[in-house]
Amino acid sequence: MNVAYLLQRAGLALADRTAVALGTDRHSTYGQLLRRVAVIAGNLRHDLRLRPGDRGALIMKNCPHYVELLFACWHAGATAVPINAKLHPREFAFILGHSGARACFVTADSAETVASLQVSLPALERVICVEEADYAILGRGDPLAMAPTAADDVAWLFYTSGTTGRPKGAMLTHRNLMNMTASYLADVDRIDPGDSILHAAPMSHGSGMYILPHAAQGAAQVIPPGGGFEVPEVLDSIAAWPGLSMFAAPTMVKRLAEHPSAATADTGNLKTIVYGGGPMYLADLDKAHDVFGYKLAQIYGQGESPMTITALDKARHAQTDHPRHRERLASAGTAQLSVEVRVADADGTALPPGEVGEVLVRGDAVMRGYWQDPGATAAALRDGWLWTGDMGSMDGDGFLTLRDRSKDMIISGGSNIYPREVEEV
Repeated sequence: MNVAYLLQRAGLALADRTAVALGTDRHSTYGQLLRRVAVIAGNLRHDLRLRPGDRGALIMKNCPHYVELLFACWHAGATAVPINAKLHPREFAFILGHSGARACFVTADSAETVASLQVSLPALERVICVEEADYAILGRGDPLAMAPTAADDVAWLFYTSGTTGRPKGAMLTHRNLMNMTASYLADVDRIDPGDSILHAAPMSHGSGMYILPHAAQGAAQVIPPGGGFEVPEVLDSIAAWPGLSMFAAPTMVKRLAEHPSAATADTGNLKTIVYGGGPMYLADLDKAHDVFGYKLAQIYGQGESPMTITALDKARHAQTDHPRHRERLASAGTAQLSVEVRVADADGTALPPGEVGEVLVRGDAVMRGYWQDPGATAAALRDGWLWTGDMGSMDGDGFLTLRDRSKDMIISGGSNIYPREVEEV
């Protein structure tokens, strides 16, 4: 099982479809991308000496090279380590050192910073800027046959945001990412060949995860010209690309819906905005529905169970005649296909509907553990369940409502109060 097979499948069956675009311009077809990935993978193996299981890091703003490098790492049997390009240099150094990355790919904006760190990182043999000649050379040569990988081999080393200390590297296996892909198609949104996804959020995290289900279906991966979230570029992309979806944090949705141009822009091509990663307040959701229609879907996940815990699809957003519609809009939806979710007390016992406890999840999307951190792994994975650190309650129909992080709970007058409840008021 190798997630690079998803690209191979599209590259053979849908070779002439647009695979990657920059703004409104096509960068490559799926057939071209498949061959280029196989050639780069060959050079990762033979030039950079990345063996199966070795780590290749990416500290890059969103760009077409991001897509090909992820798949090239997997094609070669290596583990990709995407790192948020907006982190502080000391966080770059920690993650590069902790992961033992042997190569790091950068864009020009981070090249000098990462190069300056190399002297203190003995495992890091090469730093390659994708805009320079060294990278162009990697695109020349003979293609490598796809490496055989086991389902539990690590494909993506996903470093958490470090809200409770130093970042931890969640080991996401090929099995995890395949199940995430299946869950997206089953529970979040259907994808058809000819559809597209706009990567306006960092590809090191949520948006990058959604490369996989869209590649599996032969959809175009569209990168904004500026490599990030700028409302005019987003609106231009919506006008240019049919069946366009995007992953966005709630703050991005709010900015997009409230932008003066949004109300009059041509958004007929917009298919779905998948939001997650933070609380979406109902007033902001109402505004987005007013501007774009019922084209929003919510996911709840975390690095340890990538994008895959619960989902609230577009149909449920649009179910305005349901007597509990507003309550459901405030929820995070129901368990996705490849996981089981419960709300539990401190002993792991499932709580009855309406009671607040910690959200637990288990299934084939859940990480293998934390890289080189057995203590954190033992704390997070207990009796087959991932303890998410998030507090929530579940109603009788299986809809999960999140309250807050367990460490953020306030005790007042003997009652538990969560910051989100205060913010919503």
